[in-house]
Amino acid sequence: MRIRNVQAWWVRIPIEVAKQHRSDFGQVTTFDAAILRIETDDGLVGWGEGKNAAGSAGSYGALVHMLNHEVGPQLIGRDPADIGIIWEMLYNGVRHETAAHAGHAMPQLARRGMSVAAISAVDIALWDILGKSLGQPVWRLIGGRKLDRMQAYASGGWAAADAIGEQLKSYIAKGGFKALKMRVGAMDGAPHISAARVRAARQALGPDVELMVDAHGTYTVAEAKRFISLASDLDLAWFEEPVIADDKAGMAEVRASGSIPIATGESEATRYAFRDLAVLKSADIFQPDPAFCGGISEAMKIGTIASAFNLRFAPHLWAGAPCFFAGLHVCAASPASFTVEYSLGANPMIHDLVEETVEAKDGMIAIPEKPGLGFTISERFLEAHAQRS
Repeated sequence: MRIRNVQAWWVRIPIEVAKQHRSDFGQVTTFDAAILRIETDDGLVGWGEGKNAAGSAGSYGALVHMLNHEVGPQLIGRDPADIGIIWEMLYNGVRHETAAHAGHAMPQLARRGMSVAAISAVDIALWDILGKSLGQPVWRLIGGRKLDRMQAYASGGWAAADAIGEQLKSYIAKGGFKALKMRVGAMDGAPHISAARVRAARQALGPDVELMVDAHGTYTVAEAKRFISLASDLDLAWFEEPVIADDKAGMAEVRASGSIPIATGESEATRYAFRDLAVLKSADIFQPDPAFCGGISEAMKIGTIASAFNLRFAPHLWAGAPCFFAGLHVCAASPASFTVEYSLGANPMIHDLVEETVEAKDGMIAIPEKPGLGFTISERFLEAHAQRS
């Protein structure tokens, strides 16, 4: 079996006005991603996803060009089952053969960011192909499945203080969730405004619902510490991305300033960045995004680092279907995983891009049973929303 064809698209799906929300990204009017299709010479197709933008909206022309014109040609004729070998080849570039013989990485200068986003898309698609070729779900190939359903949390929460309680309670009504996440940070301005919104949410929800907050990395260290002080009595399950990912030492300072667990990682790529987070004691919970961190292969390695440092693992899954399903398989197989992110904002990249119904019941998400990643792309829908360059 050999790779015959590689094709990527910038898929941009409009979000109807009634379902749009405003965050620190501004008004979110579209859901964008780079969607990758890899086909083998015996007709098997694997689907992947790469991400390079904050949130769900962004520009994907460069990433798609990279996949189609730089990465894709390197894959033609390769055995798609050589997943780890291909990962290292793409990461190390022209020195990949030297690195393979030497036994250590010799990566390209552009080894993070868009390069790893492209590798992520390829890696996810190759695992999809391997599972389909063997007639097995991916989780069986990466370690097995510890649970057939995983606890999930509803991810959303942009409303003002006078409406946040009702917004979050509506999530419980939709999927029976026992854990909810809301946004804070630059979208509110000063930390005391965010803290007031969180206090209103906790008062509306009562003590028995887990509540998380996400600042999208928009606070300074001082602001994040101020927020922790103001919210210290609200029993928060975690404080996500309090400061930018580039400031790992600052993240550690925030973590040491209070008792609220710190979650981070959606803006980090590769095992090396998460090693630094662990060594610097910057986080309690790792949140790699499979479509950005390096794919399923790298997400599993990151989960191993979390386990080795007695940390927990909750991948960032505000994403399209290939990334979301990849995250389900990783969570099923990772000893350190404990919850699945389920977006309650408008997400046509999950619900409309695939033929299967993706839903939460009693606050739980079922782990797919079908071979590969376990979804069927609606190619007609993809074609209708693929951007033309």
